Amino acid sequence: MRFDALLNGADGGPTWLRQPSVAAIVQQAIQYPAGKSYDLLCYCIMPNHVHLVVALPDNAPPLAKTLQLLKGYSSFQINKLLALSGTFWQAESYDHVVRPGELERIISYVLENPVKAGLVDEWQKWPYSYLAP
Repeated sequence: MRFDALLNGADGGPTWLRQPSVAAIVQQAIQYPAGKSYDLLCYCIMPNHVHLVVALPDNAPPLAKTLQLLKGYSSFQINKLLALSGTFWQAESYDHVVRPGELERIISYVLENPVKAGLVDEWQKWPYSYLAP
């Protein structure tokens, strides 16, 4: 709970993702493997972290491999844009399997993140959120 509260504040740690050009790189990186490595259900790019909800088809590569590629590509592009070097993302990801009956609650949690952080008053107003039609 404490970790969630820290992230939801959207002001802890580096907030590079607050910059539209950086968020656009992350959006592109998330959308590229959609339909190939995973079915994209929703995402929310916050100033200091990203939430991503996907469904894995039977023939999908391991999620860890897909996330490694996504992070590697976006890290390279963001570092180039910001004239930085080194690691951009944390090495680990907090991922878990969604149990039956939890998907709607998790999607709501992800989309409501910018509202909880006080960045917008409705999730639809956050430019870095996506919900699959």
